[in-house]
Amino acid sequence: MPLKREQKQHYVQGQTPTNMDVEKVFRMTGGDGVTSYAKNSSFQKKASDMVKHITTETIQELFVTTTPNSIGIADLGCSSGPNSLTIIKDIVKAVERTSSTLMLHQPPEFRVYLNDLPTNDFNSIFKTLPEFYRELRKEKSGVCPSIFIGGYAGSFYGRLFPNNCLHFVYSSYSLHWLSRVPPALYDEQGRSINKGHVYISESSPPQVSQAYYKQFQEDFMLFLGSRSEELIVGGRMVLILLGRRGPDHVDRGNSFFWELLSRSFANLISKGELEVEKLDTYDVHFYAPSKIEIEDEVRKEGSFELDRLEMFEIERDEKDEESYGAAVARTVRAIQESMISDHFGPRILDNLFEIYGRMVDEEMAKEEIKPLTFVIVLRKL
Repeated sequence: MPLKREQKQHYVQGQTPTNMDVEKVFRMTGGDGVTSYAKNSSFQKKASDMVKHITTETIQELFVTTTPNSIGIADLGCSSGPNSLTIIKDIVKAVERTSSTLMLHQPPEFRVYLNDLPTNDFNSIFKTLPEFYRELRKEKSGVCPSIFIGGYAGSFYGRLFPNNCLHFVYSSYSLHWLSRVPPALYDEQGRSINKGHVYISESSPPQVSQAYYKQFQEDFMLFLGSRSEELIVGGRMVLILLGRRGPDHVDRGNSFFWELLSRSFANLISKGELEVEKLDTYDVHFYAPSKIEIEDEVRKEGSFELDRLEMFEIERDEKDEESYGAAVARTVRAIQESMISDHFGPRILDNLFEIYGRMVDEEMAKEEIKPLTFVIVLRKL
């Protein structure tokens, strides 16, 4: 479905109701330090590995039906850790196996587009490319496939690529991030209607969940419409994102992790280390959709057939050297540090996530917290 002018215009304006401009501020923590995303993305890697068979089967089915000489692949929300190139390697090897099975004269060339917001640490990925190519040559007895990799900076809630240049789109743990904080979370005077919380909670008024859902609908429709113009007919998308089981927005899954972050902020406020007004103007640009909500938007947009939609949970890793809460805290910090630092200042980060990790451990001792993940396969009609 072609994008409407007002949809494009909304994205360009990109206004948020707080002083945070998501596109300019939001990024995973770069580099390879202790708090970096590169060192704290094992949860995401585990999820990607759990559904790798779906990703590779999908790209193989696509290749069999199209057999292009040059195949366009985009990783949307690639971030800055090793996960992106790992899945690209899996995709390349899967296509080459299929090419060999089909006894084609030679495998296709690969055009790989790595996308994330302009503030992403693309350099960390580019620095690993020589080793990436070396490993491929080693596995192929010195012959490296023709792979051309480039970075594309920009929001995927809008057009990124020329018409019909992509065959396959992959996105892992990115689409639960909205294009902006929902404007309807603030009244006409700019005051929050969700005071004391950074996301939907049990005490939030109904307008809060409505505001988040409306923003998800707008964003996901824009995402689908943009990709429908960039993908060839028959092109595929594999999307991995956080979600929820049913209509209730508050559960002991993804929303509960945000509730614990709200409580961690409240703890700092009680100690006099943070002003309550600062918390009242901070909301996350996150939404965990349900299966029905995803299906509804795909049907309404109309450009894609939903080939597959599965939900799964990731078993937590037990590490003797650290608690589960500490591991979760480092993962959340690697994702949220840029936004929190911009709004509250960097001085609270250590204390905030020490409290957060402790709260996660205390809650896990009472009852498991089980975040839900979806894997979605879409085919361009």
